[in-house]
Amino acid sequence: MEQIATQPAARRDAARLMVLDRFQGSSNHVHFREIAARLPPRALVVLNDTKVIPARLHGRKSSGGTVELLLTRLVGTAGEGTAGSELWEALGKNLGRGAAGDLLFAGGLRAVLLERQEEGRVLLRFEGLGAGGLLARLDEIGEIPLPPYIEAARKRSAEAAGGKAAPATAASARAAADDDAADDRVRYQTVYARAPGAVAAPTAGLHFTPELLGAVEAAGHEIARLTLHVGPGTFRPVKTDDAGAHVMEEERYDIPDVTARAIAAARAGGRPVVAVGTTVVRALEGAARAGQGTVRAGDGATKLFLRPGDEFLVVTDLVTNFHLPRSTLLMLVAAFAGRERVLGAYQEAIERGYRFYSYGDAMLITGRAAS
Repeated sequence: MEQIATQPAARRDAARLMVLDRFQGSSNHVHFREIAARLPPRALVVLNDTKVIPARLHGRKSSGGTVELLLTRLVGTAGEGTAGSELWEALGKNLGRGAAGDLLFAGGLRAVLLERQEEGRVLLRFEGLGAGGLLARLDEIGEIPLPPYIEAARKRSAEAAGGKAAPATAASARAAADDDAADDRVRYQTVYARAPGAVAAPTAGLHFTPELLGAVEAAGHEIARLTLHVGPGTFRPVKTDDAGAHVMEEERYDIPDVTARAIAAARAGGRPVVAVGTTVVRALEGAARAGQGTVRAGDGATKLFLRPGDEFLVVTDLVTNFHLPRSTLLMLVAAFAGRERVLGAYQEAIERGYRFYSYGDAMLITGRAAS
């Protein structure tokens, strides 16, 4: 598909924005930098301030073979100082079928493979981490885990350049790949990212700049924040004919007291609650279900899978990117605005040349008629 965005736009707020009426299906087309004027009046805009960690590690087994890990969750810690260790769950590649053993990474980092689990998951103990634990080491030795389709598209591009070019051009292609990786560390992260722990970005928020956030508040809207650490399950397609049989992976969230109070006040005053991204939807709607309709402060976990026909208790408006077919994200958007309206909007976006997926353009799905 030509419209898959493998690189970010030149400026975050230069992305295009489709404004879609969730009830009537009417739409108009602006740029994301205009979103403050397109939000419903006096909206509460809720952001996910999770931070993507450099969760991909390349190393070798003690026997010499290469391995790759995608860290997914910190399970526990033990010890202090240089002797400190941490237990992590991860997805592993090239681990072979042998028994548990040692894995070695750059900078003298050592992990012990403790247990193999289902679907390629493993449990590891990282040892001798020192102050700050593993997170403090990842900036030095880890890579940002981009969505698989971006990595695949870039790999095809690099292979094509390397196969057809003279050595100098191939070297330039490698240098460009290094530049991409450096840029991804900045651009595959929201400007308000704060809490490390995600393996994927809450991509609807990638379009905001500090100046645009200021413009949102200046226009009379309120901004609140929560944290949901996006897991690898966000990329898992729905493979079952019966979508209800798809099992969502659990994701942890934390809702500060100030955010819970802001949501309660907005709902009591009949003000719109705008979720910036499907991750915010999952956190708010999951918390509301756990709280018998009330979004309470504190941490929790959700496996909520919203599909057409499901009710939204809290969120009235949604900012979101364009999602992969057969994804739980697309089904959530279809649940919010109606399957036929969303499919029609996607077709219109294709015809108008919108850029799709994580680095692509965005939609504002609102209950206010587009103008």
